[in-house]
Amino acid sequence: MQNAESILVIIVSTVLAIFLVVLVVVLVLIAKLVQALRRMVERAEEVVETAGEAASLLRNASGPLALFKVVRNIMKAVEKARK
Repeated sequence: MQNAESILVIIVSTVLAIFLVVLVVVLVLIAKLVQALRRMVERAEEVVETAGEAASLLRNASGPLALFKVVRNIMKAVEKARK
């Protein structure tokens, strides 16, 4: 009976080792996916913010002396971006 028990222990330990290796690989892939998703969300937020700033530039540019307002708003945006 000792041989059967030894074989079962070897089989169980081998399956457990394979499971642990697969689990580590899956966890690494999930971590990379989460990082990629975070980068995508950050870029999307930047795009939304830029679109909002562009809309406010156009809104502020309407009316008399629109050209000067556009230039002033562009200068403000450049100064804000430098900070």
